[in-house]
This record gives sequence, C-alpha cells and structure tokens, in this order.
Amino acid sequence: MMSFKKLFHITGPTSSGKTLLAIKLGKRLNAQIVSCDSRQFFKEMKIGTAVPSEIQLSQCVHHFIQHKSITDDYNVGKYQKDAIFLLKKLFKDNQYLILVGGSGLYADSVIYGLDDFPEPIPEIKKELREILKTKGLVYLRNLLKEKDYKYYKYVDLNNTHRIIRALEVCFSSNLPYSSFIGNKKSPDFFKTATIRINIERKTLYEKINKKIDQMILDGLENEVRFLSHYKSLNSMQTVGYKEWFAYWENLSSYQETVELIKKNTRRFAKRQITWNKKYLNAINYTHDQNIDNIIDLLNKTVTKS
Repeated sequence: MMSFKKLFHITGPTSSGKTLLAIKLGKRLNAQIVSCDSRQFFKEMKIGTAVPSEIQLSQCVHHFIQHKSITDDYNVGKYQKDAIFLLKKLFKDNQYLILVGGSGLYADSVIYGLDDFPEPIPEIKKELREILKTKGLVYLRNLLKEKDYKYYKYVDLNNTHRIIRALEVCFSSNLPYSSFIGNKKSPDFFKTATIRINIERKTLYEKINKKIDQMILDGLENEVRFLSHYKSLNSMQTVGYKEWFAYWENLSSYQETVELIKKNTRRFAKRQITWNKKYLNAINYTHDQNIDNIIDLLNKTVTKS
C-alpha cells in the first residue's frame, strides 16, 4: 500500500489552545510545526499576537514565527508560495507535519491552493493608497462598486485591505477582481486532516479576558506605542493594537480601551468559529481527549480524503 505524506491542520478560535495541542501532537509524532497565523509572522509584534514562548518553541521545530518585519510587503500569496516550498522540502524527510494558526485564509491557501491573480502595478498600488488618504474608504467602495459589482456585493466593506487589493487587480488588469476567483488548484503531494478545537463559549470568553489582562501586564501598550509610527500599515489594524490610537488621542479612557480590546477579540473569535464550520470533515477536539485516540482518528480521516 502506497504511503502518502500527512498534514494535520489544527484550527480553533483565539485562546482555545491551538499552540498547546500542536506541540502535544508534534512531540508525539516527531513532527515539525508550520504556523499559518498571519500576525505571528512579524518580529515586532510579540505580546499582542500571543507568539509561542521560548520554552514552547524549543519543544518542537516551528516555521513562520517572527520571520518577517511589519514593513515587509508580505501577503497570503507570498506566504502560500513560501509554505508550499517549505512543505515540499520538509516532506522529503518527514511523514507528518502540523499546520496551525487562527488565520483561516492562510490555512486554506496551503490546503486548497489560491486563485491566480495578476501582480498589481506598483504605481496603481501607490495611487490607491493616496486616494484612501485624501478621499476616504467610501470613495474606494464606490470605485469597487463601479469596477466589480459582483465582488462588491459580498466583500466586507469595512475591510480596507481587501477593497484596495481588489481595486489593484481591477485597475492593473482591466478585468473584474471576481473574474480571477475560482481557479485554485489544491496541492497534490500531501493529504490533510483537520482537527477543530471545540470549547464552551463562556469558558472561551473567560480565557480571552484573562489572556488580554496578561498581555496588558506584559507590556502590550508599550509594544504598540513603539510601533505607533507604523499605524497606517495593515498589520497594525490587528485587534489589540488598533484600539490604543483612540486612547492616545484622548477619545477613550484606559479602561474603555482595555474593554474594547476584549470585546473585539471576542468578536474575532466568533468570526473564526463561523469560518471553521466550513471544515465539514473536521475532527472535533476537546482538551480532555486522549492524544493517541486523536492521532488514530486523524490517520483514519486522512486516508478517506
């Protein structure tokens, strides 16, 4: 019987214990860990992104942890190319690898592939960012409505990054952004099984609140203040970072800022839970389950895919 390489994908909302489970599986399977957390890539963002501790990093080999700067032009397309290149290399000597992180789009880019979009023209990228500064997001929304109504109808109109990205493609190619969607091809050199961490909502929210309190004690405000001159970057629109700017402008109190971070983190967790429902064949995991039983289920699931 032919043996194939296996990628075990761990997903779940923020604060649900993905890192701990990944390390537990990694140690048991002698497997390396590939992060798909799009904010843990950045070396300047440590406290607010809950980067694994030095002790945790020493227990298993990790990849894509703090390997980039927030000033680097790094996106899901570049990550996907880097990740596929790495997987091909690592699978030469490893039967198992573990993909873990809370960024669903980045995980899916590895598992299912990405649509092939044209590279935007640099001058157009620069011009659109200038339009955002001078005319605002509403103007860009109307541009997108005019250029690609199909994508406009379902994109998150509050997501500035996605609106600009779509317009970059529209203006660079003279074609609608939506015309490039649906042409993805899944990698064929490994098979995947997904394990989805389930946690009771009340318990999750308690863990989130406690985690934010610890981040504050660890110096989150100072971390963000050090990066405040980069506040226009997409990476700085992250929950736990963006909320401080209103506080420093005396638009909210300190306690209101902390509570807003907790509230926005809970909202983010809800969106992750919704996203994770798409993994219809995922194994549902709770922290009282035996790790060997989980591994057995993962192996059985991947052989059916």
